[in-house]
Amino acid sequence: MMKISTKGRYALRVMVDLAENNNGSYIPLRDIARRQEISEKYLETIIPALTRAGFLEGLRGKGGGYKLTRTPDQYDVASILQLTEGSLAPVSCLEGSHNTCPRISKCPTLLMWEGFYKMILEYFQGITLEDLIQSHTPGGDFVI
Repeated sequence: MMKISTKGRYALRVMVDLAENNNGSYIPLRDIARRQEISEKYLETIIPALTRAGFLEGLRGKGGGYKLTRTPDQYDVASILQLTEGSLAPVSCLEGSHNTCPRISKCPTLLMWEGFYKMILEYFQGITLEDLIQSHTPGGDFVI
C-alpha cells in the first residue's frame, strides 16, 4: 500500500500555512508550528529540503522566518510530495527514471502499475496550494 509519510503530509501543511498567511513578510517557524500543532523541532527537519528546492526562502534573525518564493497557484502537490517522499511510485520497479526490472518483458501487471502511477501523478499535479487554500471555503473537498 502506498502511504504518504508524516514528513510529506507535514510539508504540505507547512506550504499551505505559508500560502494562507502569505503577506510578503517572513513567517517565523514557531508560528507555523503553533498553528499546525506540529513540533518546531520536527519542522526543522522538513524546512531545509523545501528551501534547497527553492520552494521557500528563509531569513535568520529578528524578523526572520520563511516565505514562499512563488504564488500559491505555482506549487502543485505532486512536486511537494515528490520532494519529501522521493517517489510516489506504487511499486519499486517504477521508482527510477528507467525500469530495470528483469521481468519487464513478461510482467502481466506492469501496464496496470504504470497506469495507476500515471493517475497518481496527474491527480496530484492537478492540485495547487491555491486549490487547497480554496478548499477551506464551503464546498471544498480536498483533505490532507
